[in-house]
Amino acid sequence: MKRYVILILMVATVMSCKTKQKFALIETDYGNMKVVLYDATPLHRDNFMKLASEGFYDDLLFHRIINGFMIQGGDPDSRGASSDKNLGAGGPGYQVDAEIGAYHFKGTLAAARQGGPMNPEKKSSGSQFYIVQGKPVNASELDMMAQRKNIIYSEEDKARYLKYGGTPFLDSDYTVFGEVVDGMEVIDKIATVQTAPGDRPVKDVKMKVKIVK
Repeated sequence: MKRYVILILMVATVMSCKTKQKFALIETDYGNMKVVLYDATPLHRDNFMKLASEGFYDDLLFHRIINGFMIQGGDPDSRGASSDKNLGAGGPGYQVDAEIGAYHFKGTLAAARQGGPMNPEKKSSGSQFYIVQGKPVNASELDMMAQRKNIIYSEEDKARYLKYGGTPFLDSDYTVFGEVVDGMEVIDKIATVQTAPGDRPVKDVKMKVKIVK
């Protein structure tokens, strides 16, 4: 009998380890954002954790900020970049295969990528990401987007979009691999900073990213 009890406990422990969620903390001068990384996107989750653990993101910039849309960072060329340097093309030297499925609600974490015919497989940048701020969404807009993109939103998805907003026009085109679970107000603070032509903040918005429990 004891042997069976021990076996059950061992199986429960293994299952618990497999399903334990992974979190990252994105630190900025405007506050911190804790994000949960989705198990449904293991390639992006593991890549983000690897880079964060190596300190890859430390002192990089949110180099592209559009109020009512998103805040974007993760370009290694942004570290110590002069104000006239063009940013947005840098990366770790590789791409990540697309894991498209989750939707762009406010607060979601998604991978930036090269658009157009040069990237038909919609592969993600190896390091650049954006966090959705978005705008309010009404039911007719969401229905129109669903028809245009052949997406079937669940009632829960619809309710979340209607309550919090987001950027549904990006759905089915970019990989969403996490979401902010604490510090949602920081998105709005960063999104409203003054920007120059090209959407780069006039004053640098630096980040540090680490993996947390």
